[in-house]
Amino acid sequence: MVIVLQRVLSASVEVDGVCVARIGHGYLLLVGLAGTDTPAEVKRLATDVSKVRLMEDEQGKMGRTLQDAQGEVLAVSQFTLLASFAKGNRPSFHDAARPELAEPLFDQFVRELAVLIGQKIPTGVFGADMKVALINDGPVTVVLT
Repeated sequence: MVIVLQRVLSASVEVDGVCVARIGHGYLLLVGLAGTDTPAEVKRLATDVSKVRLMEDEQGKMGRTLQDAQGEVLAVSQFTLLASFAKGNRPSFHDAARPELAEPLFDQFVRELAVLIGQKIPTGVFGADMKVALINDGPVTVVLT
């Protein structure tokens, strides 16, 4: 499992020209699931996201959690995070979870994180061609595995 976490001033997802999800200040999470991922791994990363201190505190340092800063979360499933270029210039997605495994694990991740941070988490549309827009804050971008 790979999560690209971007601290944003705002983020949104469009599908077929329609905005399906939007947040203000908080985290945009791009979530890639591997075929070897388990529910325990999903739970661990949801906990990690809930505890990470990337929000600015009163001194302008990254000292607050998302909950401390009353931020929002937008989660987007992105299998391309598992791309491999081991055999040339065209990516292979062999390590990415098949949709029938990835979708329930992604849904579990969203549910687990929602409980941990105490708020509903908007998402993109699993498997859809999505257009993701964001204003990166900082910029702050980290990768969690």
